[in-house]
Amino acid sequence: MSNEAACLAVLGTGSDVGKSIVTTALCRIFANRGIRVAPFKAQNMSNNSGVTPEGAEMGRAQIVQAEAARVAPHCDMNPVLLKPVSDVGSQVVLNGVAWMDASSQSYYTKKDYLFTESCAALARLRASCDLVIMEGAGSCAEVNLMAHDIVNLRMAAHAGAPVILVADIDRGGVFAQIVGTLACVSPEQQAQIRGFVINRFRGDISLFQPGIDWIERRTGKPVYGVLPWYKHFHIEAEDAVVIENAPRFSPDAVAEPTIGVIRLPHISNFTDFDPLAQLPGCRLVYLQQPQELEQLKAVILPGSKATCADLQWLADSGWRDHLLRYAAAGGHLLGICGGYQMLGTWVHDPDGIEGPPGSTAGLGLLPVETVLRAPKTTTLTDFSWDGIPGKGYEIHMGRTEPPAGQALVRVERRNGVACTDQDGCISANGRVIGTYMHGLFDAPAITRCWLAGVGLEDIAVDTLHGPAARDQAYEQLTAHAGRHLDIAAIIALLPPELQERLR
Repeated sequence: MSNEAACLAVLGTGSDVGKSIVTTALCRIFANRGIRVAPFKAQNMSNNSGVTPEGAEMGRAQIVQAEAARVAPHCDMNPVLLKPVSDVGSQVVLNGVAWMDASSQSYYTKKDYLFTESCAALARLRASCDLVIMEGAGSCAEVNLMAHDIVNLRMAAHAGAPVILVADIDRGGVFAQIVGTLACVSPEQQAQIRGFVINRFRGDISLFQPGIDWIERRTGKPVYGVLPWYKHFHIEAEDAVVIENAPRFSPDAVAEPTIGVIRLPHISNFTDFDPLAQLPGCRLVYLQQPQELEQLKAVILPGSKATCADLQWLADSGWRDHLLRYAAAGGHLLGICGGYQMLGTWVHDPDGIEGPPGSTAGLGLLPVETVLRAPKTTTLTDFSWDGIPGKGYEIHMGRTEPPAGQALVRVERRNGVACTDQDGCISANGRVIGTYMHGLFDAPAITRCWLAGVGLEDIAVDTLHGPAARDQAYEQLTAHAGRHLDIAAIIALLPPELQERLR
């Protein structure tokens, strides 16, 4: 057998159709069969990122997929990460390191170089495993972007990867999604697409059989399965559309203790709050419009890719006044990363990291100032909160020093190197706290500690929480996919030597 791993590509008819979930399922299915599997997405666009053991930054979706594949995440799995800072511009993270800020137009001038870098990352991955499951981005048939493609059909062709096309029946028009995608690509690209997976079906699947038959007759390609909608387990998602579908807060209908997260325009790393959203007896909601907050047990200011711009949005939208009144009335506030910076007195940007150089007034609820400076901090961090050990990660450009005696956590190791730093800040009354630590709520004991501090000590936090809960969810996803996908037919797409090992 060649030393170069086989590749299988999972592309989509659009954004949020289920490419990531199908890729995650296949990673765990094949890992469970004893081969070395790695995920790969040449280019991801997301402000939900994480840190590898080497201290490199990459998309959360590929970290989740690596967990499912039971391998350590590596930036080769996501060599190009675009972190939007505006409607027309992004920070470009290349091979795990912040590389440049680019507008859409200037980014396109770098595409050939980025494709070469992505191919090199894929080659390194293929040398270290048996199978690479490649994920595409958005729709693979965006004709106006085809010339700039580095992540969909062009990358699949480079890798010699058969393509599974994922479509979403829940949003309607699944037949047009599939047939329209094929109509928009060249005959050679049509041949790359070997079959289809239909995601998010509701109801009796047997009633959809005529639809499957029509797709197969019309396209001459098989439907590898129809995945029913699932609600009994949770897999981390990185697309902001999941916030759109999250529960909304209504002051007139608070049936259980509620925690609110401010939906900032440039919100990042909202997966921090997934463990809270899964707690029984507690409700997590995302807040968009300024409103009275007295009925909330706590309010969270999440991470942001544009702290100064989001601070200005808080002021312009009326949120600033609501938050200050909430704090003055004794409300509990938690800021994480950019949210921590916003809780301080000032955010200084002397080098123009986020825009024109200058300073922006914070909420003034914590006695700290932040200076935005390169290089970016990207670390896996061991820390303790009130004596409770935790593991998190840091991704930030800012430097924020807490006053003596007001630090929130003690930092013990960064990227495996021992240290004696402090992080975060706690207000004099203990009701406003901030930290740079992402992943706080992965630790059950820390989650219990924070809940008790905001008056929710009666909320039960299962010991199956954080990484253990995620692993259980991967197994549940695997069982779900195994029941509804023709895994044997998918295996038949792979080289004969690998097929033998997977049977």
